[in-house]
Amino acid sequence: MTSQNGMRIFDRQAKTYEKRRKKLQMAGERSRLLRHAAGKVLEVSVGAGNNFPFYPSAVHVTAVDFSPKMIEKAKEAAAEFAMDCELLVSDVESLEFPENSFDTVVSTLSLCAYQKPEVVLGKMKAWVKDRGNILLFEHGISTNPTYSWFQNRLDGLSVKLIGCHQNRDILEMVNDAGIEIVHLERMMINSVFLIRGTVRKGL
Repeated sequence: MTSQNGMRIFDRQAKTYEKRRKKLQMAGERSRLLRHAAGKVLEVSVGAGNNFPFYPSAVHVTAVDFSPKMIEKAKEAAAEFAMDCELLVSDVESLEFPENSFDTVVSTLSLCAYQKPEVVLGKMKAWVKDRGNILLFEHGISTNPTYSWFQNRLDGLSVKLIGCHQNRDILEMVNDAGIEIVHLERMMINSVFLIRGTVRKGL
């Protein structure tokens, strides 16, 4: 899937994401994860700003998404929740920031969509400061054989319709990126993960 195709798919879903935000979907999971956000925060693939209600008040958030329609909805959310926030329209896979720019990097339900998720995780690792937080709320392949069989069968259709892979091995990708998992919660037949990670750079 090209970036242009992906952008169109997610543009079409912006109102749906906004409805989920207004219903505070997955509030418990987002709250448990984002209470660990601190300082200068980068949120990749911000969507419609679904995390904004759950950030601590003292953070400054730089929020990125390649979908202009999503960014429009995120701007509305930032105003609603009085966020100290900068919003950028950009493809995260081609985005550049200096190393050690952020105290916290956040990704929620986005590693399923990148063409090269390993590149994005590598960028997160570079952009976060030594011992800063990498906060992930992601879904991927289950350890349950029956459920994973369905995930593999539905993957192609899911990518075509909503731009989302169902069968990526999230924990393997995070470990391969050299991100240390400090805390892990597994949910929904081991297919959804709340991950608090860090990077020890020895600076």
